Amino acid sequence: MTDMTPHVSPEDRPSPGKPSSAQVPREDLLRIHDLMIEGRLLEERLIRMQRQGEAYFWIGGPGEEAFNTCLGLLADKGQGLDHDYFHLHYRSSATLLALGGKSLDALRQMHNTVTDPHSRGRNFCGHFSVREWNLVPITSPIEVQYQVAIGTALAQARQGGKGITIVQGGDAGSAEGDFASCLVWASRPMQPLPLLIIVANNQWGISTAASGQHGEKFISDRGKAFRMKTMTCDGNDPEAAYFAIQEAMDYVRTERRPLVLECFLSRLYGHSSSSGANYVEDEPDCIELIAGKLDERGWRSRAETKKLTEAKEAEMTEWYKQVLTEPKPDASEVHMFTFAEKNHVGGEA
Repeated sequence: MTDMTPHVSPEDRPSPGKPSSAQVPREDLLRIHDLMIEGRLLEERLIRMQRQGEAYFWIGGPGEEAFNTCLGLLADKGQGLDHDYFHLHYRSSATLLALGGKSLDALRQMHNTVTDPHSRGRNFCGHFSVREWNLVPITSPIEVQYQVAIGTALAQARQGGKGITIVQGGDAGSAEGDFASCLVWASRPMQPLPLLIIVANNQWGISTAASGQHGEKFISDRGKAFRMKTMTCDGNDPEAAYFAIQEAMDYVRTERRPLVLECFLSRLYGHSSSSGANYVEDEPDCIELIAGKLDERGWRSRAETKKLTEAKEAEMTEWYKQVLTEPKPDASEVHMFTFAEKNHVGGEA
């Protein structure tokens, strides 16, 4: 039988390089908490929609809210090479919210309505794309984003400036050749790339435990063979994640060199709706962890958190009801958006 114990025990997971006493400012941490709660409620609503037959499939990021929220808040959002490019994956809904995305639009995509701004009802949940924020379309094939990200990072290396490319995927997908290609291209001595390579390690690949898949202890260590700076962090702790991401971004932005950041976090509702999407009781829950911190510091009591959660849930319910009334794409439009109507790369009219 495969050893199902965690590949890297919690006590072996390194700190992000900042003192444990470091705290995110009160207002910033409260903002992170707000977004994390909305992100969790969104995912739980999407799961219920799939179970009720209002969507075909669910896959998402419950358990990754702490790290992904901080990632979105710390990035430089904008359009063009002077701003950060995002090559994310289908567990990145909290990053979208932190960037300014709307839960309403995520619900629209889940229900495949024509009002879905990301695909006009042609894709399933978690497949975001926002040209104005350099958010490159999220794809279903796993980890191809690691190779696609080389392109925007190359363009930014040639232009100079402060813009960086951020690419994120899971631990299981790091076994794909795309990840290896990313390490090779990012670290070439004659042209290193301003590329932040993130591995979100929940220690599962669908139903395969990391202990039966990975020979290395830390995936981030692979970057050392390419003379790249590497880091790890506790992705369930929003403060540890915040400081680790900040440090990693500052390095890539100023040194114009790549960095591999591995974050350890939880997969709280399984891989997808195909595996049941039931809550996992024995994994750390980042929502509970931050609620405890805020309560201990007197910044937001448990009662206040409960009230906030109930208010956000009521708002999510109203958005959900609205989405159910919105139209679906018409069959006559099935071929729309299959081919571009102009040369977007060359800028032709």
